[in-house]
Amino acid sequence: MKNQPVKGFRDVTGKQAEKRAFIREVIRRTFEKYNFEQAETPIIEYEEFVKGENTQDDAISDVFKLKDKGDRKLALRYEFTFQLKRLAENKKLPYKRFQIGSVFRDEPAQGNRLRQFTQCDIDTIGSTIKDEAEILAAIKEILNALKTKSVIYINNRKLLDEILNELNIKQKEQVIREIDKLDKLPEKEVKENLKKLNAEKILNIIGNKQGFFKKYKAYSEIEELKKYCKNYGFEVVFSPSLARGLSYYNGSVFEIKSPGIKETICAGGSYLVNNIQSTGISLGLERLELVTKIILKIERILVVSLNEDKKAIQIAKQLRKQNKNVTIFYGKPSKAMEYANAYGMKKVVFVGAQEIKKKKFKIKDMKTGKEKILVIEKRTKKDLVLNRE
Repeated sequence: MKNQPVKGFRDVTGKQAEKRAFIREVIRRTFEKYNFEQAETPIIEYEEFVKGENTQDDAISDVFKLKDKGDRKLALRYEFTFQLKRLAENKKLPYKRFQIGSVFRDEPAQGNRLRQFTQCDIDTIGSTIKDEAEILAAIKEILNALKTKSVIYINNRKLLDEILNELNIKQKEQVIREIDKLDKLPEKEVKENLKKLNAEKILNIIGNKQGFFKKYKAYSEIEELKKYCKNYGFEVVFSPSLARGLSYYNGSVFEIKSPGIKETICAGGSYLVNNIQSTGISLGLERLELVTKIILKIERILVVSLNEDKKAIQIAKQLRKQNKNVTIFYGKPSKAMEYANAYGMKKVVFVGAQEIKKKKFKIKDMKTGKEKILVIEKRTKKDLVLNRE
């Protein structure tokens, strides 16, 4: 029997797991600061509900399908957006929710693309352009907190529709999906694909500079979004070639890029939920993990019991009350040192008969090798206070 993870899936442990947990916590706290309500939804849904009306989207073709013992057609969620149809029912508007969790795509695993990944979504049901700016502000705050360099690119589907109408292009959704590939494929290849749709001339238009687009009615929405983002203290960049491949977008679309990774780390836009104008954006935790250079410094302490288990447990409990991360080791000091090195323990405290008698405990710094003394002060029967001498 193979015990390796299925291709496109992975185990996460140690420092990588710590870093991911830290990033998730920064995201969660920030979303809550903006008063978004946390939600959890099932991983498995009815296949019909998962697919919805957008059956031509590439993401839909990558849905993991399965059946239960009742022969019901089910599927793993590929994103969180479609589940908002259920969550948003009968909610007072605007309804602001966030969700962090796993989604699944049955597609080839390559580069930084996995088949199970963690999305961190933030959405406002009943939104305006002002709400779009607030969502981007929350994302920018997260990226700043993680010291991650980023550029926020924006465009508007209404603007693309105006251009497509001006050029009398009929197969709009197919053309938009091809335009969306400009940052993934060589322009020559995209142009060949557009030729098959009689739409290659759109490349000449979207290649123009910003001022050119002021003649289009929808460009005013781009200017308004830029203004409100500036009110929040950050800039966004208009990108006329930004399309986003999903067909349900009907207004602003966003992508966030970061140096060192070709894929987007965050993307979203405006769309309808139960015929209500809404806006959302999704951070990819795995990609954010790649571009976040923060190194966590977690102090881990190993309490070594030298045949004094009861006292070692007391000391470990007291250290944990002081919010220290503590492991108790029952065994030889030499083995304790090996264990401390293997798991990155910063300090080791030895608890033996002599230490208990003197109420002084050696604490060794594993990085420097230096030793200090911990003194126990007994203030009450239940309160042990550890001080360095």
